[in-house]
Amino acid sequence: MAHAIRFAKTGGPEVLEWQQVEIGNPGQGQVRIRHTAVGLNYIDTYQRSGLYPMPLPSGLGSEAAGVIEEVGPGVPDLKPGQRVAYAGGPLGAYSEERVMPADRLVPVPDGITDQQAAAMMLKGMTAWYLVRRTHIVKPGETILIHAAAGGVGLIVCQWAKHLGATVIGTVGDDEKAALAKQNGCDHPVNYSREDFVARVDEITQGKKCPVVYDSVGKDTFYKSLDCVAPLGLLASFGQSSGPYGPVDIGILAGKGSLFLTRPTLNTYTASREDLLTAARELFDVVQKGVVKIQVNQTYPLSQAAQAHRDLQDRKTTGSTVFTI
Repeated sequence: MAHAIRFAKTGGPEVLEWQQVEIGNPGQGQVRIRHTAVGLNYIDTYQRSGLYPMPLPSGLGSEAAGVIEEVGPGVPDLKPGQRVAYAGGPLGAYSEERVMPADRLVPVPDGITDQQAAAMMLKGMTAWYLVRRTHIVKPGETILIHAAAGGVGLIVCQWAKHLGATVIGTVGDDEKAALAKQNGCDHPVNYSREDFVARVDEITQGKKCPVVYDSVGKDTFYKSLDCVAPLGLLASFGQSSGPYGPVDIGILAGKGSLFLTRPTLNTYTASREDLLTAARELFDVVQKGVVKIQVNQTYPLSQAAQAHRDLQDRKTTGSTVFTI
């Protein structure tokens, strides 16, 4: 019997329970994985709290790395003993072992550790679609990324800087400002004492940004629109401060014929081809040292509730990984 984190009702971190679970054998197109590292992501708190409703009882977690234990029929390209990682697919990464669809797994290359892989798949491929697909970041552009010292934020800062952009990033304190600056953020803005709209206006000399990447939601949404240049894009890819509620899209006209998108990783990696492209480009920039994956916190998987508390209390930076 393996153990997994499960929850039978939505609520705070206290609803997470460490339980024994039956794993079963892989069926057609499936493999059984023994996890070695599991990623923590903010979306996990949305699902646990009920903000993103789902059938209960449920497992949790959508990102992990591990070793294939058993391969089911109809899986020609994976084998037992192979290191793999994933982001997306059925919930349930918060487990010691699980059965997964083979087409959601990507092989982990040498030079990438299991903890790095577990920390980078969801956040790194999110950064990939933001800077390479949602808005293709170009040399000479000035972009704005909120939560610049968070898991996605640190990767976006490094990747966008590598692509030749000037990066403005909002953070909550001076320690996070220093961390963001070390990771490619040219202009960290401490929103606890600075107005980021005014700073963007100052830095860009009134031109604003062609793209703003916003994972904060309610607290930043309308101010983010004020930072977007005419014909520019607001990519709202999260809502850590809560949902921003109904939006009158007429506001986009008044602020300069703006574009607004709510992208998701599942859509951008829905096909096997797109998933492998995302993983390949992510692994490439990490192996070249262009993007450094910082696992700044680790917790035993059984202590998932405490990790959720620390994440929501903004006590974490970079990526957090559960160890098994």
